[in-house]
Amino acid sequence: MKPIRNEVSPIGWREWVALPELQIPHIKCKVDTGARSSALHAFSVESFQKEGEEWVRFGMHPLQHNTEQVIWCEAKVHDKREVTDSGGHTTERYFIKTEVMVGQERFAIEVSLTSRDTMLFRMLLGREALRHRFVVVPEASYLQPLPTNEPLSDKVKSV
Repeated sequence: MKPIRNEVSPIGWREWVALPELQIPHIKCKVDTGARSSALHAFSVESFQKEGEEWVRFGMHPLQHNTEQVIWCEAKVHDKREVTDSGGHTTERYFIKTEVMVGQERFAIEVSLTSRDTMLFRMLLGREALRHRFVVVPEASYLQPLPTNEPLSDKVKSV
């Protein structure tokens, strides 16, 4: 087991994060220590070839309860594997690697793409992303500062 860093930061059970490589300036995220991997809301996921490598393009609704606004993303496929959700259902998902900003910390994470239309949060930050970086304060929310002041409206397309 790796030793815990001295500089772990407190994080609430929900936080605002940014995904700069996907052009997502902020998204409300549930911090979920029960989930091994992180998950991002995605729809209309389609794979394609780019310079001989598999990529995916997908849409995502960055705001809860709002399917009118969409950010379209593209990312290189890191993996495709089965994931069992909290309800015990197993599905095959695409995984991508991308950078996430939580407060002022920026680091690479692996994230699965899945429809989270029925979920309250558009993103889950799983324990692999949290490990050696954060300690979760379950009774607190939004302990980290907003990662960027960039307006979401600059990235969103209305449907």
